[in-house]
Amino acid sequence: MARFLTPAWAEAMNEALAGVVLPTPGPDAGLAAQGGTFTVVEEVRGGPEGDVRLLLSAAQGALTLALDTSDGSALVSDVTIILTHEDAVALSRGTLTPAEALTAGRIRVRGDLSVLAAAQSLMTAAREYTRAVDASTTV
Repeated sequence: MARFLTPAWAEAMNEALAGVVLPTPGPDAGLAAQGGTFTVVEEVRGGPEGDVRLLLSAAQGALTLALDTSDGSALVSDVTIILTHEDAVALSRGTLTPAEALTAGRIRVRGDLSVLAAAQSLMTAAREYTRAVDASTTV
């Protein structure tokens, strides 16, 4: 059983995502996401072990997750999301939707919103593969 946003959790998520072939975002995805290759950085603030940066990368129809332990200054992303640990947990569990979080001002976004939409679409497509990890994840 892995705790949310820890290296063990990221490893379990990547194992669940291994081999999943994801659809390429469609023509409405925006220029940065149309090719299906992009990076989203999620800055999660106020977690049990401090602030965490999660990198979600899509390339060649596959998604990978990594936790960034650097100071973040060298990170390159198409979009960056900044949110609290509480909201990251709620989004992960599905009790808060990305649209609700944006509308309520609970997350801040920098960069290409079309990439954010494409990433959410791909994560939804991979959800059946990550359900077991989600069910066994602790906060």
